[in-house]
Amino acid sequence: MAVLGRGEGHGGISILHALGAGYGSAASISLSTRVQLRDTPVKKEPDDSHGLIPAVVETWSGAGYPMPESEELHWAIRSDLPIGRGLKSSAALAVACIRALADATETSLENHQIVDLASSAQLACGCSFTGSVDDSWSAVEPGWKVVDPSRPAADGVLMQGQIEKPEDWVILILNRGPREIQPDPERFQAAAGQFQQAISAVEQEQIFNAMIQNGRAVASALGDVQGRKACNDMGILGCRVSTITGSGPSIALLLPANQESSIRRVHQTLKPRDWEIIETRFRSSEA
Repeated sequence: MAVLGRGEGHGGISILHALGAGYGSAASISLSTRVQLRDTPVKKEPDDSHGLIPAVVETWSGAGYPMPESEELHWAIRSDLPIGRGLKSSAALAVACIRALADATETSLENHQIVDLASSAQLACGCSFTGSVDDSWSAVEPGWKVVDPSRPAADGVLMQGQIEKPEDWVILILNRGPREIQPDPERFQAAAGQFQQAISAVEQEQIFNAMIQNGRAVASALGDVQGRKACNDMGILGCRVSTITGSGPSIALLLPANQESSIRRVHQTLKPRDWEIIETRFRSSEA
């Protein structure tokens, strides 16, 4: 058994939901998906209900890139990201697979090329309405970007930056379980006025405020009353940000790293709800 190539893609939390705001934005986090491309079967087949991996391979080949010199291709995947929770797991997987294919074929790609391939694959398999260009950027690079999903990745970045002093913040991800409320594009577009508040905050580079406003708009678009209430409750406990990320259902909490009592209080408050709590940080470098 030989490992032909390796790749990694990172998760993210939402700043702007492209379906409602028209522009997409996400901040990269340290949680990641790691892939090995092998020439023999793996013990555990990937959980890929959308068929994203075949879509990546087809997109790669269709773009004219060389295929690995192997009769069979098999994928071994390890991930910190729960699937279908709004943490950009699809973009992370697509980027990791593309990087593994590039590694296996000694193909050199610019980051914007990786983003375009990942977005095309996500559209092709139907796991994204917009192509998740912002998600793919967060999977590839640290920091945050505001993107126009209708334009090629190389031309579509409208704003970008880094989270100031990322080491000062702890992110708690509240995994509320599988997605029960599916996003409806019409409802997101109907909430455009609320998303405009998030856009205005981004224009002033008030990224944390944009996260909050975006989460409120997403809760309205989804009709997620429980999520909106949970975000409000967490704000009372001292969270700087409490927001629904992606199309939910996960809630991302942002707390100062030096406020251990607040972090402990959040854990104690949430214990009866039996939600998984995943701790992470903003990704501030390529490492």
